[in-house]
Amino acid sequence: MAIVHSTRVYNWYISMVAASCMVLYGYDASVYNSVQGSSNWVNYFNKPAANVIGAVNTAYTVGAIVAGFFLGGPIADRFGRRWGMGIGCFLTIIATFIQTFAPRHSIGTFIAGRAIIGIGQGIALTAGPIYIGELAPPEIRGKVMSFWQLFYSVGSFLAYWINYACQLHVAKLGEWDWKIVVIFQIMVPIYILVLLPFIPETPRWYLQHGDRVDDARATLRRVRETEQEVEDEILMIREALEFEKEAISSSYSALWKDRSVRKRLILAFILNAGQQVTGQGTLNTYSTIIYKGVFKSQSQISLINALNATFGIIFTLNATWTVDRFGRKFLFIVGAIGMAVCMLAVALVGTKTETIYYLSKGVSKPTKAEPVGIAITFLLFLFIFFYKPSWGATTWIWTAEVFSMNVRAQAVGMASQTQNVANSIFQQFFPIFLANCGFSTFYFFFAINVVLAVFVHFMIPETRRVSLEEMDVLFGGADHVEKGADLLHVEDAHHAVPVQENKGSSIEANEIEVSSAVPTKTV
Repeated sequence: MAIVHSTRVYNWYISMVAASCMVLYGYDASVYNSVQGSSNWVNYFNKPAANVIGAVNTAYTVGAIVAGFFLGGPIADRFGRRWGMGIGCFLTIIATFIQTFAPRHSIGTFIAGRAIIGIGQGIALTAGPIYIGELAPPEIRGKVMSFWQLFYSVGSFLAYWINYACQLHVAKLGEWDWKIVVIFQIMVPIYILVLLPFIPETPRWYLQHGDRVDDARATLRRVRETEQEVEDEILMIREALEFEKEAISSSYSALWKDRSVRKRLILAFILNAGQQVTGQGTLNTYSTIIYKGVFKSQSQISLINALNATFGIIFTLNATWTVDRFGRKFLFIVGAIGMAVCMLAVALVGTKTETIYYLSKGVSKPTKAEPVGIAITFLLFLFIFFYKPSWGATTWIWTAEVFSMNVRAQAVGMASQTQNVANSIFQQFFPIFLANCGFSTFYFFFAINVVLAVFVHFMIPETRRVSLEEMDVLFGGADHVEKGADLLHVEDAHHAVPVQENKGSSIEANEIEVSSAVPTKTV
């Protein structure tokens, strides 16, 4: 039986701490979907109109977009990836209390809390995937990053099951049937804040800020198996940084100066926007409304949402054994085709079966026969089976790994928040789309997924097992490692002087490794 090295175990541990930031996103995305079904929440805020309910959702996305485009990158670059995660978690805790204890009928206070939580999560969701991508070795980077999406499903799982339990005891809980769901959101950010001081910063951040070789080496020794791997990686990072500083730009201006980076940013925008218009973004926000068209009981709908989140965890696990084995491109294409088939089937079942009407409080409401409802539910679960390991997990993996160090934090923040840009735009008109077209709406999602499969086939290169420092070559850019090695007059761009050749004490050996691997430029 193969023995797992202790450094690999530690790498997984610190990656899971960072991935827990995604629990915040998954929980919050499901919270608002859940509380909309609580009559106590509706009454507490004086039965808000449809446009106000939309504003509650929009407040979060606007906050997240602002943070992703203007705050997340600068904070993660200036203060470090850990500080980015910590600040995001702190704001999430503050915003949770604001929402939970908003004064009665003060929907504006609740909306303010939603905006702050969006800012906090926008900051945390920028720093988290960068942290994982910069510490995970290339051969398992995709597998480790797949847990980023898995933890989204964990957050959704927690929110929906807590909501389901509260729905079963509405009479006893009263208005706390929704407040409990909201306040439980502080659990995970507190857990992350407790652990953050005890995990290391990334070596790339240390080398990018003051060329702190000793700190970078200390971090790498905790996550790499051999001293040679540590020295090789330090060498490659320094070479890439040197080229980016000398030949491109050490600032965010490289986002538009470097043609290769521009191309990646556009592709990342399309992939992240595409993730939300597959149909998943709509299911996250409006599954309760969709299921009301086929089921009568609110507790039954809450149970379906909870089961959906549970299966989401199981389905995302498929990414852990497929993403590094078959590659990112394969998962994108297979996932898009599978989702397209599911959306087409939902549209056909929904439009070609009879609609039944029943009276509820004197109002005639449409529904479907129970077998039809079960069929539609099964198809939407099957949709999640295809979505989670592909466009769910792989979009984050691809986005976090393709950018060079000088722009990585800002580019990841901007690209990931394109999800919220697309989501906020589409969710504004989806309820009207659904009200006017019914299940014919799902033909739209079928077409979108077909287009996405074709786009990936022709436009997206495979990034499996490519080191972060050499990613630029895939997109028509220069090899930052090779070019940096030329600037630093290093003979072997990929390997430092073998560690075993160095003699003397450990302190002397370390000094020799740095000086011989990365010679100082002559002026």
